[in-house]
Amino acid sequence: MAKPFPVNPKNPERICWGCDKYCSPDAMACGNGSERTQHPIELFGEGWNEWGLSAPEQQDKANKMP
Repeated sequence: MAKPFPVNPKNPERICWGCDKYCSPDAMACGNGSERTQHPIELFGEGWNEWGLSAPEQQDKANKMP
């Protein structure tokens, strides 16, 4: 993504998070469909960032160990 992704937005339900345009749900410009893409905080709750973004790096290190 070109824009920095907000970790804890104030009102995540007001924006579609499907692309970099961050459109309002009633005026989506990207052709993402008829539904708004939710922010991870809406799906997973507080602390979603603690386990979500760094997990692939930890798995890669575990795979390299003999």
